[in-house]
Amino acid sequence: MPRQSYRLSQLPPYVLARVDELKTKLRAEGRDIFDFGLGNPDGASPAAAVARLNAEMGKSGFQRYMPSKGLAEPRRAICDWYQRRYGVSFDPEKEAVVTIGSKEGLAHLLLALVGPGDCVLSPDPGYPIHRYGVVIAGGEPVSVPVGPGRDHFGDIKDAFARSPRKPKGLIVNFPHNPTAAVADAAFYRNVVELALREDLWVISDLAYSDLCFDDRPAPSIFAAPRARDVAVEFFTVSKSYSMPGWRVGFCVGNAEIVGGLTTMKGYLDYGSFGPTQLAAATALGNCDADAVANRALYKHRAAVLVSALTEAGWPVTPPDGTMFVWAPIPARYAALGAVGFAAELLNQAGVAVAPGVGFGPGGEGFVRFSLVEPDDRARRACVQIGAFLKA
Repeated sequence: MPRQSYRLSQLPPYVLARVDELKTKLRAEGRDIFDFGLGNPDGASPAAAVARLNAEMGKSGFQRYMPSKGLAEPRRAICDWYQRRYGVSFDPEKEAVVTIGSKEGLAHLLLALVGPGDCVLSPDPGYPIHRYGVVIAGGEPVSVPVGPGRDHFGDIKDAFARSPRKPKGLIVNFPHNPTAAVADAAFYRNVVELALREDLWVISDLAYSDLCFDDRPAPSIFAAPRARDVAVEFFTVSKSYSMPGWRVGFCVGNAEIVGGLTTMKGYLDYGSFGPTQLAAATALGNCDADAVANRALYKHRAAVLVSALTEAGWPVTPPDGTMFVWAPIPARYAALGAVGFAAELLNQAGVAVAPGVGFGPGGEGFVRFSLVEPDDRARRACVQIGAFLKA
């Protein structure tokens, strides 16, 4: 039996995959599973993007390798999107790169930036690549607690002070997956000032920019003065435009950092399929109404789920954005832990949720509901949750 590799030995079992395995097993047995596990948008992609894809599919040349940094049109489209949305200009040649979704871009950028032993301030709980991308690159993530109502910048300062070595960088993600916490423009000004003072690079993950329930786009780090000196930001068409399977994301900002990602991608991948890149450009340029409709959908679904859970005897706090509800495990089940409770809920009630610990140690004691079930199924799921809680 070959010995396990060094990098694999640094990674815990992928908790979210364990829940998926149980879900698959129960479905194979004929169970109807109410699935709130994966943050996988279920809505239709914009008609204009689909039409663009179909128009480009048969054109000669797209069967060939695409450039690692992405085609010129989608790079211009993301720069135009930032200009329109935030009044910030980027050079599409030097300050923008197309990624194969945000996850790939984040992972490859961390490989470019992080060396053995480097400390990086990372959200906890957080999207797994924010933490484990640092680990895979040989670095040491330093947990920054995240959650609704917290002092986000104060938590970053505390983490900086207790880091075992001076941190090299900082990852921020608002609106936040999984807790749905949000941040304001003042937070980003403070982050940039800290980064300038302490010589940190900053990665901002803005995947849920359009899903703020106050009906305004989330602030970008580039609204802060001098952010371009230290920061890059990721955006993706996955959530705003219901295009997760298209695998198109973007990184913009500091030319040196963007250049590092472009170099790393040159060694490790080619660009995604050209017609999907062009369809994503169409979404960015012509489909704002689809993003508005998706925000309204998730806001509505959050209200339906929170109301139904409360009626079932499990009161939770309504989220301020994203496509998630972050719920503390009911007190009587606390001893099971997040994984044990999620397994019981799946086995007994047929309801799949993501255990909070799958997003880092700080997620223990919570589960995450993704808002991907329609109203009638969400209400039926909560009836079964209520029966489970009363059993």
